Amino acid sequence: MELTNLHYVIPLLMVLLSLSAAIMIFPMREGQTKLRAIVNLTIATVKVALIVSLFPVVLGEGLHPEFSMSFVPGIDLVLRVDELALLFSTLSSSLWLLTTIYAIGYLHGKPHQSRFFGFFSLCVTASVGISLSGNLVTFLLFYEMLTLVTYPLVAHWGTPAAVRAARIYLRYTLTGGLVLLIGVVWLTIYTGDVDFQSGGAEGVTELAEYSPTIAIIIFILLIGGLGVKSALVPLHGWLPLAMVAPAPVSALLHAVAVVKAGVFGIVRVVDDVYGIQVASELGLLTPLLVIASLTIIYGSYQALRQLDLKKRLAYSTVSQVSYVVLGLTMATVAGTTGGVVHLVHQGIMKITLFFCAGLFQETTGVTNIRDMRGIGYRMPLTSLAFTIGALGMIGIPPTAGFISKWQLGIGALDSDNTWVITILLASSLMNSMYFLPIIYRMWFFYPQIADARAVAEPKMMLWPALVTAGLVVGIGAGASIAYAPLEIAEQISEGVFSDVDSP
Repeated sequence: MELTNLHYVIPLLMVLLSLSAAIMIFPMREGQTKLRAIVNLTIATVKVALIVSLFPVVLGEGLHPEFSMSFVPGIDLVLRVDELALLFSTLSSSLWLLTTIYAIGYLHGKPHQSRFFGFFSLCVTASVGISLSGNLVTFLLFYEMLTLVTYPLVAHWGTPAAVRAARIYLRYTLTGGLVLLIGVVWLTIYTGDVDFQSGGAEGVTELAEYSPTIAIIIFILLIGGLGVKSALVPLHGWLPLAMVAPAPVSALLHAVAVVKAGVFGIVRVVDDVYGIQVASELGLLTPLLVIASLTIIYGSYQALRQLDLKKRLAYSTVSQVSYVVLGLTMATVAGTTGGVVHLVHQGIMKITLFFCAGLFQETTGVTNIRDMRGIGYRMPLTSLAFTIGALGMIGIPPTAGFISKWQLGIGALDSDNTWVITILLASSLMNSMYFLPIIYRMWFFYPQIADARAVAEPKMMLWPALVTAGLVVGIGAGASIAYAPLEIAEQISEGVFSDVDSP
């Protein structure tokens, strides 16, 4: 198969489609609900179709469609669909479609819908741009765009708590963005345009050889800047506060957009800028492994202390996202596979949980875990979806979470850091401790007599939750089928280690 002209422009079309949605939605009147929904759903569906059309091209033929244009002398803006970009853009496009359906139901009858969906589309534009970025400068531009367009979504309700949370979010992320900018500029001065290449970018190896100290400092700046959005401890403080945002925003923050953008950037820096071999020789992987391990345990500990459901889920994200970093830093094929596939698996599981949390709140007003007594009798389908998502987070087979943790466990055994097994076991135990009591309270307690009557579960919000819950089980049970996330992650991992002797 040869690349056609259409293949070359698909990366640009992916970005422009989301941008066009925003341009069309912002001017719409509040009463144009049907037209707004048609625009949102049509463009989201077209994007999914475009990215699916690239599967045989990228995975079957190993071709990487690319669009580039000049930015400044010596530096281009590059959009490229490689295996990692395909994996992440498939996640973001698919979950955007489902979250759009959910948000239409969630915001029915509420004000400022055009503003919400306009910034919502800009958020997805930035996320897709991040996923398709072919070099560090392109990544940086979309990464900072994501910071700015997410602020209005966090502050959407306009309450003092929402505005305060949005301002704190902006302080954290702009500071992280400045640190990242310094790292990107510094590295570009030494190496020129930093193109993402499996195994490491050209010029970085030379920099590490003749000036290892500079290479280490730049790496710290890049990871430090990215660590804010990926909620590495102690840079995570904005995330629990941002839970005042509408439920669809919370779902996007944790599953597709901000948090995932940060950890996706760390994957790019470790695998495609420095490369595993250079990062290991510079002694950078072990400190990052320790930070990821501490974040996993700390996030789980804080989740145990929360009674507000969304805050418990937020601290769970702090913990779970660091599994990706944990997998990368073990420097094994299986570990990297587990980390990369967890990008997808965690996103699907966590968006399920936030969909359900929004359903509980909108339908019954329940936000506190203590008030979830017997809610399985009142909202059985929502509770079933939540249960599946929670069991996936714990790592119960045959869920997607089990596949991630199994791969990470194999990676730990293959590495020189077998103590990571203890972190994985401790984390899974703590996952059980903060999810199983919720499940038990939902299903094994009877509701109060006054609350015993079942309530209608809004279909526009319920169906996306059921679909993602089905994916949690389906992706886990079908992990070995062609084009499954695990297969793509293995292909990515093998490319990262193709020129490196396995440990």
